[in-house]
Amino acid sequence: MNEVTPHTEIFNDLLKLAVESSASDIVIKANKPGYVRISNRLKPVDMDPITNQEAQAFADEHVPEIFRKRWDELGQIDFAYAADGVGRFRVNAFHQRGLVSLVFRHIKSRVPNFDDLGLQAEPLLKLANSKDGILLVCGATGSGKSSTMAAMLNWINQNMDKHIVTIEDPIEYTFQDDKSVFQQREIGLDVPTFELAIKSVLRQNPDIILIGEMRDRETFETAIAAAETGHLVFSTMHAATVAQSLTRLFEFFPPEQMAQARRQIAGSIRGFICQKLIPSLEGGGRVPSNEVLNTDSTIRNLILEGHFDKITQLLEGGLDGNSYSFNKDLYRLIKAGRISKADGVRFSPNPQQLEMNLKGIFIKS
Repeated sequence: MNEVTPHTEIFNDLLKLAVESSASDIVIKANKPGYVRISNRLKPVDMDPITNQEAQAFADEHVPEIFRKRWDELGQIDFAYAADGVGRFRVNAFHQRGLVSLVFRHIKSRVPNFDDLGLQAEPLLKLANSKDGILLVCGATGSGKSSTMAAMLNWINQNMDKHIVTIEDPIEYTFQDDKSVFQQREIGLDVPTFELAIKSVLRQNPDIILIGEMRDRETFETAIAAAETGHLVFSTMHAATVAQSLTRLFEFFPPEQMAQARRQIAGSIRGFICQKLIPSLEGGGRVPSNEVLNTDSTIRNLILEGHFDKITQLLEGGLDGNSYSFNKDLYRLIKAGRISKADGVRFSPNPQQLEMNLKGIFIKS
């Protein structure tokens, strides 16, 4: 085993403390102590400040060789780091005011299931059982998108014989083949660029494709092409609600192609899962709250017509048990005593309506 350098030992000790404290993220700013994010609160660690030289030395030592030129030239990079006896981390290294900063995201070694995450399984299983199309898991950074997607793929792995190809930057969860066969490709290590991975994925005979993030029009058009040729595509996107997610998709296309975009999106989208993490009343931590849309002929027609507001109204009114709004789910969590009313209202996209729901007043679709 290689000897651990003093600056790496400082980081490993901090990462070990963070994992033992159930921190999701560790933030390093040169000449400051480390900070850990626990239950979405950023807290300083009682330690000596990490110098810029120590932060620079850690990055220089652990940025993979294939990324070294990019780190030197661009001053920012994503890579994976494994601390012996501690775990794996997704790392973003960057410069600010001429100094080195690093942000670590702890990647749990065991792939979660629906119960681990506190998710309602039935609506997600309906989506996971889709034979083709595009499934989008949406939310802000740190909202648990990757974990939710991993739980769905974990269920598929345990129940279906599929060939699954993932394109990740970097790999977050490592899957062990069960009934399915996984090919996990990490940008920079297994394939030079995201663009090349996207262009080649359809030649790799997948049944299911995971694209770490829906980045741009080229990525989305590849997803559409895959969906139209019988593949199921999982991906994530930064959007708060189903309506906002749809709006973001149409932003990939120029105005003159809107009619074609509506046809393609209506035909290929199988559903959305939008997620937020809410402070829990059950011993700390956070609880996922979701807005879920399983598409059907009514939804496809509304997408074709561009009536996203009507989709929101249908979700609020209640389509069925497999599609529901954030307010419906927040109401469920409040009534179950899992989150406080104050937090439910605070995280609601329509707090006035949630207040009405809690008084027994509901909109009928």
